[in-house]
Amino acid sequence: MTVTASIDSSRPVATLINVFTVAPERQQELVALLAHATEATIKHQPGFICANFHISQDGERVVNYAQWESEQHYRAMLANPEARVHMDQAATIATDVQPRLFEVRSTHGRA
Repeated sequence: MTVTASIDSSRPVATLINVFTVAPERQQELVALLAHATEATIKHQPGFICANFHISQDGERVVNYAQWESEQHYRAMLANPEARVHMDQAATIATDVQPRLFEVRSTHGRA
């Protein structure tokens, strides 16, 4: 079963938005690494819901929009040595990494 992001302000999830700054020639390499890490390790961690990777058109950013059941689940993944290996590899490709946790407050769409 594939789970995709469901943005719903009434659903209490921890939303990770992680912005990676990267040299344009390494953007695809970073996306491939993050996708592999997610499939191999991250998605098997307790509390993981989904991860989505977005690339900027100028090639200088990769954004990871991920959802976890709780902040505690996210923090437990950060402490997992197996997951840490992948995050450390991503940090060698990116020139800056800025992870932040958010709560959805408002959603809007066309009916």
